[in-house]
Formats: sequence, structure tokens, C-alpha cells
Amino acid sequence: MSDRILGGFLVLLAVAFVVAATRIESAMIFDSLGPKAFPILIGVLLAISALYPLARPDPEPEWPRAAKLAEIGFGLVILIGYAQVLEPLGFVIATAIAATLLSWRLGGRILWAPVIGIGISLGIYTVFHLILGLSLAKGPLGI
Repeated sequence: MSDRILGGFLVLLAVAFVVAATRIESAMIFDSLGPKAFPILIGVLLAISALYPLARPDPEPEWPRAAKLAEIGFGLVILIGYAQVLEPLGFVIATAIAATLLSWRLGGRILWAPVIGIGISLGIYTVFHLILGLSLAKGPLGI
């Protein structure tokens, strides 16, 4: 039953995502796809993915214990905090901090978590900003 509730919720979320994406204004953008294509694609993929739990739910799903739910909650707090500090700190610093905390909480060693976080941050920055030319939030370091 809970899988079907999740599937139904995800379908509704996908529909809302696609509707919101269709309302994006594309003033003076000469890209053949425009800014709507990627969000609509994500919404469609989410809707397709949501059909599986609707069609084939687990007969008896096993819910995580309180400690695992707390870990999930901590991860959610990290992601919300990341969204809040992204603009003032900039992409590289905010992503390095969030990736460090998440890699530590996902089982990485406390001494290696900062190395992993910084590597992920710089890797994503390289791909999206330097190679693809996308604009990312600039922080106090100008990157």
C-alpha cells in the first residue's frame, strides 16, 4: 500500500514539475530546445519511474528503523542547508561542504570525507562551468 502511495505522489509531483516547466519564459533565447526541455525531460522520467511502484508494489515493505530515519533526516537537513548557503558561499565552497558531510554520513572515513567533498566539488565545477560553460554561483573566492 505504501508503495502505491509513493508512486501516486511521485506522479503528481512529476505532473506539477512539467506544468511548472511549461511556464518558464524563454525570452530571447536562441537555443533550439530552450530552457523548458531539461525540466520537462526530468518530469517525464520521474513519471515513468513512478509507474513501477504503482504497478508492482512490494507485498510487505520493510521500513527503516529510527536511527536510519534520523540519518535520512540529517541528509535532508544538509541538502536544505546547501540550498541556503549556495549563493552567499558560492558553488565550489557550498558543494565541498555538503559533499563532505554527505560522504561522511554515507560511511566515508572522517579524514577522507573532506578530500572526497573537495574532489566532487571541483570535478562538478570543471564539468559544468569550465567545459559546458554553465553559470554557477560565485562566492567570495570568485569561483
